[in-house]
Amino acid sequence: MPYSTTAPAPVRPSSPSHHELRDHLESLARVHRVPGAQLAVHTGTHLLSVHTGTADALTNTPFTAGTAVPLGSVTKTATAAAVLVLADDGDLDLDEPVGELLPDLAGEIPGVTVRHLLSHTAGLPTGPDSDSAAGTTAPRYLSAVCTARYALFPPGTGFSYSNAGYVAAGRILAEVTGMTWQEAVAALVLEPLGIVPAFLGDAAPARPVAGGHALNTATGLVRPAHQNLAPVEAPAGALLASAEDLVALGRAVIGRSAALPAAVADRMRRPEPAADPGPLADAWGLGLALFQQDGRVWCGHDGNAQGTSCHLRADPGSGVVVAFTGNAGAATALWRDITAELTRVTGIRVPAAPAAGTHRGPAAALPDCAGTYRNGGTEYTVELDGDGKPTLSVDGDRPLPLLCYPDLSCDLVDPATDRVEPGGRFHRDPVTGIIDRLQISGRTARRTGTG
Repeated sequence: MPYSTTAPAPVRPSSPSHHELRDHLESLARVHRVPGAQLAVHTGTHLLSVHTGTADALTNTPFTAGTAVPLGSVTKTATAAAVLVLADDGDLDLDEPVGELLPDLAGEIPGVTVRHLLSHTAGLPTGPDSDSAAGTTAPRYLSAVCTARYALFPPGTGFSYSNAGYVAAGRILAEVTGMTWQEAVAALVLEPLGIVPAFLGDAAPARPVAGGHALNTATGLVRPAHQNLAPVEAPAGALLASAEDLVALGRAVIGRSAALPAAVADRMRRPEPAADPGPLADAWGLGLALFQQDGRVWCGHDGNAQGTSCHLRADPGSGVVVAFTGNAGAATALWRDITAELTRVTGIRVPAAPAAGTHRGPAAALPDCAGTYRNGGTEYTVELDGDGKPTLSVDGDRPLPLLCYPDLSCDLVDPATDRVEPGGRFHRDPVTGIIDRLQISGRTARRTGTG
C-alpha cells in the first residue's frame, strides 16, 4: 500500500482545559458503564493526561495516572520492539528462518522468518484458547501449532493475526538473550522508556494495577473479570501499563525518543507488502498496525484483555501520540467516542479505526462461498439460508448474516440490531479460481470442505 511521506501541518484550535477533558472522559465512562479509564495525549510539544474512576469496582481503589492496566495485544508492540533491538544489535536477522533460532521447529515451518512472525504473515493459526494453553510450555505449544497441517498459506503471501507467532517471537527473545521474555522486554524496551515493568501473574506488582470488568446484563452490575491468559502466551498479551506509559512507547516508535534506535522505529512502521489485515487496520508493519487518516499514516495497536480495552495511536509527522486505557469491555465504545473530542486538543483527527473502504456497490450473491473453513482448532461454517443468503457460524455458534460484495469482501450483520460491522473477505485460488480462504476479523481460515 503506498503511503505519502508528507502530511498537512496540524492546526490546533482553542484546546479544552485539563478539567474539561477529564470531565468529558468521566461523563463518557458513566455512559458506557466503565469503572475507570485513562487518557494521555502528547501534542508534539507537551503531555496532557487525565484519568477517572476506580481500578477495582469491588474495592473502589481509585485510578491514578500511574495505575497499570492489562494491555492485551498492545503487548505485541513491546515484544516486536525488543526483537528489533536485538536485530539492530546484530544478534539476529529479521529474514533469518525461525528454524535456525528454534531448531525444534526447523522441519515444521520451513520458510517462516522472524519478519513473518512479527507481521502476522507466517501463515500460522491463531493458537489454542488460553484455558487450553494453561500449563503448556512454549516448545509444546509451538510444536502443536506450527505444523504443515495447520498452515494457512505460504509464508509471506497473506495475513492472519496470530498469537502463536508472538509466542514464537517471545521464545526467540529468550533463546537469544538467555533471559525470560519478561526480563528481556523489560531490559530492552520498558526500562529505557522509564516504564516500571508489570505483567499478568506478578505475585507482588511493583506498582498499582487495575483489573478488568464485565457487565452482568441480568443485574446491570459491573463485576471484576478474571484474567485467564496462559503464561505461555505472555509475549502476546501479558504486559500491564498506563496510558502515560503507552505515550512513551508511542513516541519511541515514531522516532521521538532516544529509548529506541531510529532504525528500529523506522523498520517497525514500514508496511509489509503481504500484510492486508482486513478490518483490523489499513496495513501492518512489524508489531504495529497502520491507520490512514486525512493524508497521514498513524501507527499503533489495539488490545483487549478480559474486561479491558487499550489503544495507542502515534503520528510520525506531527509527533501527536494518543493513548487510552479502560477497565471494561465497553471501553472500546468509549475510545471511539473520545477520539472525536481529541481534534480540539491535537488539531488533527485521530483514527479510532481503519479508514472507511471505498463504496463497493450493493451486496451480491456469492453461492460458491458456502463451506467449512479452519484456523487451527477453530471452525468457520458458511451456509446459505432459504433465500440463498450466506450466514457465518463459528464453532457451531449462532449463525450471523453475511453481506458479500463483488470484490469478495464481506460484512457481518448483528441480527438483533441490524448493525453492519466490517467482517473481512473471501480469497480465490489464483490458479483454480475456487474460493479457498476466508479472512474474518483479521484471522484467515483455510477451506476444508464445500457447502
